[in-house]
Amino acid sequence: MILLAQRLRRDGVQLLVWILATAALCFSATAGVSEAFAAESERQTLLAVALANPAILLFRGLPSGASEGAFLVFTILPFLVLLGALMASFLAVRHVRAEEETGRADAVSATPAGRQAPFIATVAHGLIACVLLGGATTAAFIAAGLGGGGSVALGGALASSAAVFLGVGLVSAQLFRSSRAANSFSVGVILVAFLAAGIGNAVGTPSDDLTRMESSGLAWLSPFAWAENVRPFADDDARPILLAVGVSVALLTLAAALQATRDLGAGVISPRPGRAAASALLSRPLGLATRVSAGSLLAWVVGAAVVGALSTSLGDVIDEIATQNPAVTDMLDRLAAQGSMDQGLVVTFFVMVGTLAACFGVQTVQRARQEETHGTAEQTLATPVARARWLGAFLATALAGIVVIVAAAVAAATLALLARGGDPAILPDVVVAGAGQVLGAAVFPVLTAVVFTLLPRATTTLGWVLVIAAASLALFGALLGLDEDIVSLSPFAAAPVPAADGVAWNGSVWLVVLAVAGVASSLMLMRRREVATGG
Repeated sequence: MILLAQRLRRDGVQLLVWILATAALCFSATAGVSEAFAAESERQTLLAVALANPAILLFRGLPSGASEGAFLVFTILPFLVLLGALMASFLAVRHVRAEEETGRADAVSATPAGRQAPFIATVAHGLIACVLLGGATTAAFIAAGLGGGGSVALGGALASSAAVFLGVGLVSAQLFRSSRAANSFSVGVILVAFLAAGIGNAVGTPSDDLTRMESSGLAWLSPFAWAENVRPFADDDARPILLAVGVSVALLTLAAALQATRDLGAGVISPRPGRAAASALLSRPLGLATRVSAGSLLAWVVGAAVVGALSTSLGDVIDEIATQNPAVTDMLDRLAAQGSMDQGLVVTFFVMVGTLAACFGVQTVQRARQEETHGTAEQTLATPVARARWLGAFLATALAGIVVIVAAAVAAATLALLARGGDPAILPDVVVAGAGQVLGAAVFPVLTAVVFTLLPRATTTLGWVLVIAAASLALFGALLGLDEDIVSLSPFAAAPVPAADGVAWNGSVWLVVLAVAGVASSLMLMRRREVATGG
């Protein structure tokens, strides 16, 4: 109980902000949908458009009807599950692997508490956080005027899916020796699950009235789809919640077994032994920053390449499945004059690529904070290396990595298009969308660097919050009825995109100004602040 109380007190503010912000999002989303799509006929039309162009379902929920509650779930549930997944997995890694990295776990294990008590306290802490998240969202929907049964079903779906990713985070904390690697693995699993649910829904079976979609078998491999198939405010089916609970119990059991058998501080997967002598690359700050970021860069490159390939390879599959339904065929004919579905698909997928690239950039700058708290930065800065040059090395690595990640996605999209014999006329759109997301993604490591110099302790939290908030605005803002000027505050939405008559430059100028000013400010501020070694 003492360890649990310590964890609750330590994470109190952070979890409170996370949970209340999610609840506030639910409440405001309900109001936004009610205002923007007040008439059922409007909701039916939008659902028909979504089912006629299933690419929309890749980044939205599972249509379950045109009622106000079911439509709200369609617009927002995947993002809510994403927030819960990140909250739970980060919590798990923070209180298991990060504690071992800092040496605090050694001190606790030397007391009568032993090795298992901290792990049990972390499991209890994580489950409490998941339940509170589900309860807060339930309360928000009820306060917004939605039905109690559907609100409870939605809260249960969110809590159970978050518990699954709590298990993922705990298992990854056992597998890897560093919290950075464990978090990267967890985020990778979350993104794969997100895409699996989206693709599984997109290739599902639409109803004849174009208001409901049945998920394909692929979707059922993802906890996101389990939450969506609860179908709150429509079916309120508890069976997917039971499935999620069963999987979370299995993952927690696996994590406990690994915790009991491995050495404290070690990971199940042993790191590759280092060289006896450092290479010339490590004699410079840029070489060091590149070396410590190489592993995570490879993981983000693979993820972006998969997303890029999907952007040009899913069009035929979606068209074939969509046109099997006469109502969908009719809707597609009416949409044909409104623009290219392939072009819209590319832009949507490359917003996700930009998000992945931004995640790498933020993670790389956060590495500077980790070097500082672990004391290794102090050793480096005790040499003739200047502080601005040291931070600049991480910034340069982050920005170069963003270019590499997006370039990998563009290359994968090109190869996928050529492999399926698609129309090469879409390739310029791929290049424009990719280049635009390089510009949008570059803003985030720069802003994280500014936070690092001004508020070092907030580097990790604010870095991820900025990316999540911007991605949610770009992907969900329009559907939630937000004003276009508000949506364009997201660098992902303000980035240049292909248009019917060339390139829509959007907010390119302010993105460039923000990036340049941020780099200059962070390097100038770094020259003046003291090195902080505390966590």
